[in-house]
Amino acid sequence: MLPIDIKLHQKSKRLELTFTDSQIYSFSYEFLRVHSPSAEVRGHSPSQAVLQLDKVSIGVKKVELVGTYALKITFDDGHNTGLYSWDYFRELHDKKEQYWNRYLQRLIEAGHDRDLWLRNASLV
Repeated sequence: MLPIDIKLHQKSKRLELTFTDSQIYSFSYEFLRVHSPSAEVRGHSPSQAVLQLDKVSIGVKKVELVGTYALKITFDDGHNTGLYSWDYFRELHDKKEQYWNRYLQRLIEAGHDRDLWLRNASLV
């Protein structure tokens, strides 16, 4: 399954992929950044994963096709080492709620208040 359209919605901070079967996948930039497939984020095993903090307002500078199998996303914090394959996008889409809830739980366990960060960011 290959995408036929890739859109960056900078105002809403969302990436949208439309596939040949007319399925549309939509992801927030924050979700993609904190679930980057890079070793820098995921580590080389689950115990080496690095919890990503304060990515609520992350932006995307550019996306590049990597052959016919993936996208390379350059975020405005400089991160660009993860290759998002079409299969990985499908996994993210199919498990979005599960992955997001697990991420929020990990933030709580780490003592990080995402909502407080959001409130403080809106005061700037």
